[in-house]
This record gives sequence, C-alpha cells and structure tokens, in this order.
Amino acid sequence: MTPPNPLLDAAAAALVLLLVTGAALLASGYIHRVFSGGVSGLPGRVEQAIYRFIGTSPDEETGWRGYTRDLLAFNGIGFIVLFALLLLQGSLPLNPGGAGAFGPLAAVNAATSFVTNTNWQVYSGEVSVSYLSQMAGFTVQNFLSAATGISVALAVMRGLTRRSTDRIGNFWVDMTRSVLYILLPLALAAALLLASQGVIQNLDASVTAGSQTIAMGPVASQVAIKLLGTNGGGFFAANSAHPYENPTPITNLIEAFLILLIPAALPFVFGRMSGAMRQGWAIYAVMLAIYAAALGGLYTAELAGNPLVDELGVFGISMEGKEVRFGLLGTALFATSTTATSCGAVDAMHDSLTPLGGMVPMLLILLGEVVFGGVGSGFYTIVGFVVVAVFIAGLMIGRTPEFLGKKVEAVEMRMAVVTVLIPGVLVLLLSGIALALPGAMGNPGPHGLSEVVYAFASMSNNNGSAFGGLDATGPFYLIAGALAMAIGRFAPAIAMLALAGSMAEKRAVPPGPGTLPTASPAFVAWTVLIILLVGGLTFFPLLAMGPVAEYLMMAGGV
Repeated sequence: MTPPNPLLDAAAAALVLLLVTGAALLASGYIHRVFSGGVSGLPGRVEQAIYRFIGTSPDEETGWRGYTRDLLAFNGIGFIVLFALLLLQGSLPLNPGGAGAFGPLAAVNAATSFVTNTNWQVYSGEVSVSYLSQMAGFTVQNFLSAATGISVALAVMRGLTRRSTDRIGNFWVDMTRSVLYILLPLALAAALLLASQGVIQNLDASVTAGSQTIAMGPVASQVAIKLLGTNGGGFFAANSAHPYENPTPITNLIEAFLILLIPAALPFVFGRMSGAMRQGWAIYAVMLAIYAAALGGLYTAELAGNPLVDELGVFGISMEGKEVRFGLLGTALFATSTTATSCGAVDAMHDSLTPLGGMVPMLLILLGEVVFGGVGSGFYTIVGFVVVAVFIAGLMIGRTPEFLGKKVEAVEMRMAVVTVLIPGVLVLLLSGIALALPGAMGNPGPHGLSEVVYAFASMSNNNGSAFGGLDATGPFYLIAGALAMAIGRFAPAIAMLALAGSMAEKRAVPPGPGTLPTASPAFVAWTVLIILLVGGLTFFPLLAMGPVAEYLMMAGGV
C-alpha cells in the first residue's frame, strides 16, 4: 500500500463523480423513454404478456389512493412470502450448509428488512441462510423493493408535472417496467462484470481447507442488485469487505459507482419529464454539494487518524477496521456512497472509524439519505425538502409559494413535513426507549450512545449498515427495528404520494415578478441550508453527546 496523496485522491474522487454524472445523464434518457411508453420488440411483448396475466394496462391509471393501495398490497404479499420462506428454509432444498429455520421474531425482522429496502441483518448470511432463501427470498426482494422505490418516485414526478388530473400512474405498470427494463438488464451486466473480477457465483457446498471452512454460493447475482437497488446487506457477514464480494480496488470502485448510478439519474429523469432540465440539475446540485462535503470530511478525519494509538498503522494512517487493498480513498468513497444512499453495504467497519469520521455516515443517514438517496426514495424525500424550502422562502417574501407553476399550500406542506420528520422522530423516540432499558447499550459512554443512535437511524431511514459493537439480536431490537423499518419506509412514501395527488389536481399559475426561481444557484444553496438546518436542529444534541464528545475526549488524551 502506498502513502495516501490528498491531492491525487481529490482528483480521483472528482473523476469518479464526473463519471457518475455522465452515466446518470445517459441513464436518465433511457429511464425517461421507458416510462414514457415502454420498449418495443421482444421486451415489449413480454411486458404486454405480464399485463394480460395480472389484468391491467398502461391506460388504466389510478389516483394516489389507488396507487398506495396497490403498493401496500404488493409489499404485504412479499413480506408474507419471505417470512414463510425463512421459517421453512430448514426443510426446503438448496441448503447444502444445513441452515435451520429462523425464529419468528428474527424472520419478521429479516422479512421487513428486505421488503423495505433496508437489508438490516442480525444474522451471518453464509451460516444462517440457505441458497434458496438467498436467491428466491432476498435477491428477489432486492429487485422488488428497489422497483417499489422507483415507482413511487415516478408517481411523484407525474404529480408534480401533470395539470388538472387526479391520476398519477399505474403501480403495476411502473413495477413491471422498473424490473424488466432497468433493474434486470443492469444487474445482469453488473453481475457478469463482477464475476469477471473474482466475485464468486456457484451453488457449491462450503469448502474445508485444513481447519478453515470457506463459504461458497451465488454471490455475484446478489451483490449486483444489492448495489444497483441500494439495498445493501451482504451474502457474507463481512459484507463488501469480504474478498468474495469485493475482491480488488477495481471492484470497490465499480461497486461504489453502481450504488450511485440510479439515484443520481432520477433528478435528470425529473428534469426531462418536467420539460425543464434546469430543475433536474438544481436537485442534482443539492445532492452533489452535500455528498462532496461529506466525502471530504470523512477522508480528512480518517487521514488525521487517532493520536492516542501508538502505532497508527501504515504511513501514519490508522487502518484498523479498513481493508488495506482499498486504501483510505476507497474506504471513504464507499462509506460516503453507501450512507448517502440507502444502500448500507460496507467495505469497512464503520464502528472503527474515528469519532468525526464515523459521524459523517451517521449524519448522512440522519439527514434522510438524500445525497443521492436510495433508489427512488432519495428523490421523493429530497422533493419533500424542496417543498419545505419553497414554503419557507415564500413566507419570507410574503408570497404564496409555488413550485413548477403550482401553489404549495397547507396539504402539500403537511405531507412534506411528514416525509422529512417521520424518520427523525422514530430515531429519537426509539433511541430514548433503548437508552432507558437495562443492557440495551453495547458499550458505555459516548461511543455506546453513537452505536444506539446509528442503529435506529439506519433502520428508520432504511439504510442497513451499523456500528458493529451493538448486539441487536434481542427481542427489543428485533421488534422495534421491524417497526422502524416499516414506518420509515412506507409513511414517507404514502405522504409523498398524497402530495403528488394533490399537486396533480392543481392548475398551472403563470409566473409573476414575485415567483421564486427554483432552478437558480441561490435556491440550490437555500435548499442545502434547509436540509442541514432540519438535521442540525433535530440531531445536534445526539451528535454533541455522541461523536463530538468522543472526539473531544480523544483530543484531550482520554
């Protein structure tokens, strides 16, 4: 491993973000075309056959209530199927390791986790889960939960851009197109690319070499969609730090790129759908600004290391908890990407980051994962922040706020507030309950507080990563975690669908001299400020008592 070069690393990070931006622009054109009428040829015939089978049509659109009904029914069925599969996996085939049945609470937690795109794991995947559960359960839900997020995002886009209608789309059509045209082809290409770089893909039993057991399995197919769909989780307990999931620095960069691709593309899809690409660029700029600041902060904190450690590792940088093959930049890039989105896959032990370094991924999750956010969920959550920003700005200039030519009124503001605040309320409430219970903290002091807050932030915002010093296998964390994941996923989604339905019914208002330009640099800066203020006002006490206090203790020689 060579010494880190901050200037060279900054140039490399800028190049990665430039590639992500270019790829997102290209992908947005394709995604927009898919949802503007599907694809012709054989894929189009397959699509139509699916519609005939389920009894629907692209012409049969619903309002937001019908869209919500179908979304909840579909995901409810997915939960029941996965729950049953986990309870019965010990008696089912494709189980060469002899994995037994999940306990009822663990099955509820795991099924909720994958249906909500969280992939929070309280088990070791290579030991506790059969190949059948991995493929027919977890991998399938990785596709379906990601497609659910994309579908809600597209419905919100329609609500914002349509005029005088109560229709925002057809959930079944959006789901079909998301899986068939976007997730499946991209995941197939990504799986083949990763397999070519050393990520394994087989159905072999574990291999014993001396006293060591080496796990096998269908890994590449799950890794591809867990990244593309910002699902997270891992086939192995070590997640993307395991050499069978992420073997080289090249695969590490590929995986970070895959995490960001679709979330980065959706603002541009919105720009194309609204007929004003500047609106898409404005939302993307908000995301990019916060992401770049977070990446720089995490890199700088880890570059400084821990002065209390006598041997700070290679070249003065503490590599404890990190993979030497990825280096400092690879670790910082992956950790920022996986927590700025709702992915949660990790290539390092976040619990081992320095206090301020660990605060960065925690804060990214607490802000609602909107930079660039989860597949779909990041876009509709940042729209909630944009609506709040528009409303506050309108109050400040004494004018009814408008967005895309539509007045933002009490209904839209209430739904935006629910979207923005519900995950944070869950974090505060459940963390407070946990801290009041005996034995709920993994470690004493500020770091123990950080572990608890990070856990509920991760579950409430559907991330799935964790500070590893906390034991979350007890009944409280299994039940509270399942509730946090379900409410944190579906309450904001339903609120944004309601907002979309209300906005779709409105007529366009001609712009006037007092109209706030929502695609200007000033509004970009204003929205960034609103996001940071909401996060700061909500979570500053927790951050002060957790990572900030731990940093001051470290700096003071304690």
